[in-house]
Amino acid sequence: MAQKQVKLDRESFSCSVCLDLLKDPVTTSCGHSYCMDCIQRHWDGEDEKQIYSCPQCRKTFTPRPFLLKNTMLSDLVEKTELQAAPADHCYAVAEDVACDVCTGRKLKALKSCLVCLVSYCDQHLQPHYESPAFEKHRLVEPSKNLQENICSHHVEVMKIFCRTDQQCICYLCTLDEHKGHDTVSAAAERTERQKELEGSQQNIQQRIQDREKYVKLLQQEVEAINHSADKAVEDSKKIFTELIRCMEKKRLAVERQVISEQKTEVRRVKELQEKLEQEITELKRKDAEMKKLSHTEDHTQFLKNYSSLSPLSESTDSPSIDIRPLRYFEDVTAAVSEFRDRLQALQNEKWTDISPTWSAWYVLQLEPKTRTEFLKYSRELTLDPNTANTQLLLSEDNRKVAVMTDYEKPSYSSHPDRFTDYRQVLSRESLTGRCYWEVEWKGQGVVIAVTHKDIRRTGTSKECRLGFNVPNVLVYKSWALDCYGPFGFYFYHNKIRSLLSGKARGAVSGISRVGVYLDQYAGTLTFYAITETMTLLHRVQTTFCEPLYVGLYVTSIFETAEFRKLK
Repeated sequence: MAQKQVKLDRESFSCSVCLDLLKDPVTTSCGHSYCMDCIQRHWDGEDEKQIYSCPQCRKTFTPRPFLLKNTMLSDLVEKTELQAAPADHCYAVAEDVACDVCTGRKLKALKSCLVCLVSYCDQHLQPHYESPAFEKHRLVEPSKNLQENICSHHVEVMKIFCRTDQQCICYLCTLDEHKGHDTVSAAAERTERQKELEGSQQNIQQRIQDREKYVKLLQQEVEAINHSADKAVEDSKKIFTELIRCMEKKRLAVERQVISEQKTEVRRVKELQEKLEQEITELKRKDAEMKKLSHTEDHTQFLKNYSSLSPLSESTDSPSIDIRPLRYFEDVTAAVSEFRDRLQALQNEKWTDISPTWSAWYVLQLEPKTRTEFLKYSRELTLDPNTANTQLLLSEDNRKVAVMTDYEKPSYSSHPDRFTDYRQVLSRESLTGRCYWEVEWKGQGVVIAVTHKDIRRTGTSKECRLGFNVPNVLVYKSWALDCYGPFGFYFYHNKIRSLLSGKARGAVSGISRVGVYLDQYAGTLTFYAITETMTLLHRVQTTFCEPLYVGLYVTSIFETAEFRKLK
């Protein structure tokens, strides 16, 4: 019961904010008491709202109350024996320096004495403050390393520094193993080292200032880069807007021109049509008169009416009428297509002037991230029989290719586009803009390539092989991925063969489908291994100046390659 009463009494004299005994207690108008500092700090946090509350009952005060020390409560706290019992947070824990004098549960040390080599709590430290005997003792912040100041050989305090051996020693060490060495007091050495330390600190401070200047300059550069980039984006936006507006005007002008010529041509044809229809009507009328006259039985009447017939007008033969073929405006379409191709070529040429680092980053931002996004750019492709090597067999829908067996007879006619010596075939459709397609194979593997149309077709020269031809006037002909079964993926370009390493090579087994993404305008060609996920195999960054075609190369009768249907 006594212990419970003490606990209740202690709680009665405790501050509900710091949970310790009240210090300079004050009481609010609602009757709750706090340490002066605790309630002031609490109200300091409420200054912005200008409404002050009691931490316990939440009663609000406006304006902020002015509190005075509760002298009666202060006297009660000072007189109670509870004040002698330290709070839990006064006891030392593992990370604290404990008082060396306390018995039982030790209190936290307040100071350590470098003479006594002992750490003291507040209670046991008082003699150092009150007794003249401790006047010359040096007190420092609590330290756990006091015993390191004791010489392990002589159990004496080490107050001397041996400059010869660069270590602290006691006075007995100077009489034996450190005899004749250059020694000074630890305090003197500290003074010298303190000067060196201050010099080092000044050097560090100077370096900090220099670095801070550099940081400031770099920050200014970042701001300049951001400003320049923002301006470039804004200017580019305006320029492209003007270009789009200009292209729109050009489109409208072409439309107006075509419509105008359309009206002129239609009017010309209509006039001819009306003229012919009138002539037909007149001829039918004449034909009816002649038919009626031919049936007249009276010879005299026949001769009389025959002489009164009006003569026929000259015949308008069809060759004299200017009838054009049905393809009236193909020249307009051809001109617009040529303009588009030139604009694309110019765009690809100028695009390379942009910083490669920025361009690569920009391209990666544009590139799809998931297979669903890639499928938005999927192309339905077929193989062109006129390009297929005579040893290759195409399926009925021209989507699949295989090597002919001895039992199958070639049925291909001679054609200038045909590969004569390499078992290669190109797609019928050209690739422009953004395109995505997938190729699935069976057997050892297949070569999947992208090439310009003017790749050489005749002969055994490597110039005819996908990925092996060299550039002609800086125009690279083809880029090829060799899916070589269990041995890995190889990339061929400009006669250079590169083995793809890392994750791509380690994941070859089980892969029988590759997805290819082409962004002609950005100049990127990317190959992906298609399993349950998409694994990047290789990415090419270059410039494509012409429309491209897909190329497939199969070498064995056990190999097939097929364009997958993606829609």
